[in-house]
Amino acid sequence: MSDHSPQPDGQPDGGPHPPPTPERPFATLSLEHSSTVDRVAEELRRALFDGEVGPGTPLRELALAEAMGVSRSTIREALGALVAEGLATREPNRGVFVTELDPQAVHDVGLARAVLEVAGARRWAGASDEEREAVREAIASFRDAAAVGADPSELTAAHLAIHRSIAALAGSPRLLALADALYAEIRLGLAKVDRIRRNAEDQVAAHQALVDLLEQGEVETAARELEEHLAHAETSMLEALHLPHDEGT
Repeated sequence: MSDHSPQPDGQPDGGPHPPPTPERPFATLSLEHSSTVDRVAEELRRALFDGEVGPGTPLRELALAEAMGVSRSTIREALGALVAEGLATREPNRGVFVTELDPQAVHDVGLARAVLEVAGARRWAGASDEEREAVREAIASFRDAAAVGADPSELTAAHLAIHRSIAALAGSPRLLALADALYAEIRLGLAKVDRIRRNAEDQVAAHQALVDLLEQGEVETAARELEEHLAHAETSMLEALHLPHDEGT
């Protein structure tokens, strides 16, 4: 078998990978044990959230198969999972690429998030005990992830889980589905913001303060704080992604 031939699923490729180069951008990707679609997808997620593979990068089946020692069909299925999650985009006649946001998309997602999450926050008193407890549990999970220095993917998931639990206070499965679609669009952007800021503990404190306002019945104050938080998040994401920020939007 030649050096560039993908090996059968589940077989190691025989040694450590060299550093990534423009010709071999996926050189750092590897699987330690048996290869499955789920494991391939997880390794790709790790590379995306760690910033090893940036926005707009083409995810070529052959190159990935060679790098990870699996079949192209396995890569194809794993890429399908990433596309479904919003982490990658499939373009007709071009292939699959890491999702890349533009300034208008970031702004539009921010506007939509504000509508959904503020509506949820304002329903705090009318939400069920289970819905309110889900917010408290999300905060606790984020705190635990920050305390142990969780990896970027885990931190981003824990961070977004707080916002999702606030949106869920609205009590509408349809609105929550919309929120999930929005979070899928910005997961990679938020991960880059969090990698740059490296202030997970500060973020925990800020989110806890917001929930404390809700617990104290200061719902409108909490709603205003949430709107400011999301506006700041939009600006931070534009800066982290090196996208222009239009003050007029």
